[in-house]
Amino acid sequence: MPVFFQQDINEHTRLGIWKIDEEEAYFKQLVPLHREVTHPHKRLQHLAGRFLLKYLFPDFPSQQVKIADTRKPFLSDEAYHFSISHCGDYAAAIVSKHSRVGIDIEIPTDKVLRVEHKFIRPDEQEWLKPLTLEKATQVWSAKEAVYKWYGEGLVDFKQHIQLKGYKSASVFNCYFSKNQTAMDIHLAVLPPLCLSFIYCTSS
Repeated sequence: MPVFFQQDINEHTRLGIWKIDEEEAYFKQLVPLHREVTHPHKRLQHLAGRFLLKYLFPDFPSQQVKIADTRKPFLSDEAYHFSISHCGDYAAAIVSKHSRVGIDIEIPTDKVLRVEHKFIRPDEQEWLKPLTLEKATQVWSAKEAVYKWYGEGLVDFKQHIQLKGYKSASVFNCYFSKNQTAMDIHLAVLPPLCLSFIYCTSS
């Protein structure tokens, strides 16, 4: 069973990362395919992410998942809040009974340094010095997690997601101006992955 990482954050919130070694048929017998995905590897990622929801909370109602216009999956009754991310041969999910959540995983590549000016603010540049590949990837991942937590689209990563510094070695202090919410973004480096996740209510 290829559980790459798992964390019970509190009694209501759980997180997991799955290393995808299985064939598509393994997941299809356990969870539904919620939308048409033509690319075989993306379909495998999609199924693994849905599988993780039930792995973390066995009573998670997979059949009731809907897809919003922003492509965010959700449950109409909000019995669970959840977020899913995929990268390479990994799928990640965070599920909570009480809090809105967001998650993102990334594998560092040089491309993130070439486009860092598009998502890193000048004030962020200052406290991030020296800006390494790992730091830039973690910032991109953190802002992706905020985007997923928000779930309503139309987010400018540079304007709306304002990182204020490190609250600790594993937490970014963040202000999301789109809905005036201060939040902690939790970070972890799990080679080859950078992980970011959020669990908090919207103000």
